[in-house]
Amino acid sequence: MTTVDEKPASPAVAPDPADVIRAAEALHDLVDAHGAENDRTGRIAEPVVEALYASGAISTFTPRELGGAEMTPRQAMDVYRALSYADPSTGWVTMALSMVTGLAGAFFDKDTAAELFSTPRLGIAGQGTRPGKAVPVDGGYLLTGSWSFASGIKHATHLHTAAQDTETGEPRFFIVPVDQVTFDQDSWDVMGLRGTGSIDYTLRDVFVPTNYSYYTLRTDPVTGGDLYRVGIGNYASLNHGSWALGTGRRLLDELALAVRAKAGQPGGQADSESFTEQYAHAEVKLRAAKAFLYEVWEEIEASLAGGNGVPVRLETLNRVALNNATFTTHDIAQFVYLNSGSAALRQGIVQRLFRDVHGGTQHISSSPMIMRSAGRELAGLAEGKRWVHFNLK
Repeated sequence: MTTVDEKPASPAVAPDPADVIRAAEALHDLVDAHGAENDRTGRIAEPVVEALYASGAISTFTPRELGGAEMTPRQAMDVYRALSYADPSTGWVTMALSMVTGLAGAFFDKDTAAELFSTPRLGIAGQGTRPGKAVPVDGGYLLTGSWSFASGIKHATHLHTAAQDTETGEPRFFIVPVDQVTFDQDSWDVMGLRGTGSIDYTLRDVFVPTNYSYYTLRTDPVTGGDLYRVGIGNYASLNHGSWALGTGRRLLDELALAVRAKAGQPGGQADSESFTEQYAHAEVKLRAAKAFLYEVWEEIEASLAGGNGVPVRLETLNRVALNNATFTTHDIAQFVYLNSGSAALRQGIVQRLFRDVHGGTQHISSSPMIMRSAGRELAGLAEGKRWVHFNLK
């Protein structure tokens, strides 16, 4: 934080979203080259992190007034797909950092946002689904709790975490400098998405000023436009759905590359009508999943542009489209693994992608409970209910 005698630095010039998308796509070779290293070390390689910040990829959600790209949802998905295609862990970390960084800029008061965004290479990461305890005190809160899944925290300056006001019961998000947080560096021993470094963390009576927090269900931004009126529960498909689509595309492309390399060999899949038929079905399913997700977000963008909120039915379809993208990619991963032979069993791109996909399917945003609730709403059995994060209430 700046002192009373310091003035926050002026925000950088806001990048053009199209330029950021092109820059993200141009990072493919760099990101891809470090994918195996990320998986081995449990963090994104520093040259990649530097490039992500420099390209504007971490600013997709940041308001333009604060120097960010403030992309439309579909533009942001283009960025996340491109990076996830190159390396799923890098795509995951990018969408995690960019979302909560941008939301702080949108919902903090202007002076606090200007102060926060004067931080060099600002990046905010953390956990927002399980609340801790926030005890009101003079000027702020004492924050206590333990959380998991701090994706991107190894490359962040600040932590974003959820806690409940012990007096009002109101759920709030809090932004805390990382030097005030206790991290368990050895807690991310997982099968997939190893490179995200999504370690556990703890806070014990850490003071957070009131202005460094905001109500979790806010949809009335102080800074920025329609992007921030969506509601945080709806962002999951934008982030995780585009991640799944990028990863699924890479899996199919890797399989096609391997099959072409063996074309002409006796018994090769290039001459198998069964294989080519299955590949065509996989291609159709992936493209259909992309079309569904992007169509839903096109409708959400149109609703917001018309001065409306997001209708419950669109919120439902948004969650269904995410689940469809996630498990379409899961099925593609199975297909690619089974048709890659022993190469998929060994260290390499297919094995890593296969493991990463199975990490992604475990996120709460694609859990069975959401589809059960979505089915009730789609069947007209949830009258008077609305989506609160991942539940109909």
